[in-house]
Amino acid sequence: MPLNAVQSDEFITMCDMVSRHGVGFKPPSFNEIKGKYLTDEVEFTMEALEEHRAMWKITGCTIMVDEWDNGYRTMLNLLVNSPKGTFFLKSIVSPDTDEPEELFKMMDDIVEEVGEENVVQIVTDDADYYEAAGEMLMKKRTRLYWTTCATRCIEMILKHYEKIPIYKETNEKCRTIMRLIYSSDSLISLMLHFTRGIDLFETGNVIRGLYCLSLCVIHENKRVLIRMFTSKKWKSSEFTETKDGKSVEDLVLDKEFWKNVMI
Repeated sequence: MPLNAVQSDEFITMCDMVSRHGVGFKPPSFNEIKGKYLTDEVEFTMEALEEHRAMWKITGCTIMVDEWDNGYRTMLNLLVNSPKGTFFLKSIVSPDTDEPEELFKMMDDIVEEVGEENVVQIVTDDADYYEAAGEMLMKKRTRLYWTTCATRCIEMILKHYEKIPIYKETNEKCRTIMRLIYSSDSLISLMLHFTRGIDLFETGNVIRGLYCLSLCVIHENKRVLIRMFTSKKWKSSEFTETKDGKSVEDLVLDKEFWKNVMI
């Protein structure tokens, strides 16, 4: 079971219901789970599918092919999106990517399952073999479109953007600020004091491919950071005597740095 399962609403609800029952609670047996409860869940899922199908017929839908590698084979999650929401259809082993015809057959089969009259577009990764399979699909199914995932396209744009020298240099300077602040609990507390409890870099979604968001957050909090690194609490901290501390302080007070953040 993935560790992030504890963050789901269902897990929290389950714990709440168990605690309400009190001492003596007995969990369902193996036979109950594989029998009654599994049957109930299948019926619930099928009812939900029919509700989604009804929406597909009204508004049309998008088929999404999500590719992921589990370490020893490539899997495809097949999902359908509409105003009703996103519905997971199934997960399959990816066909041989050296043969676009196999991918085309997979895509054609899923369109048939959803109903060609309901499908507006099918979205996949931007790999060449998906493009070839998508072209084949559009030749056969002339009412729908194949397109690449917008998120993937944005990631590729940002990846190339990060190679621009001035952006790369500015990005690294921003990361230097982050590294210093997050190297110490006292500096994190100092940051939260000046931001009134807001975690700047958590808000900025500082993950691979999204450093541009952290640049935006840093720029939006320019005055906050300047106040922090010119405050008495900072001046009296041990970090002002360190090489990294002096470097970051100079960086935050550098007008040229802030000008480049805006580029």
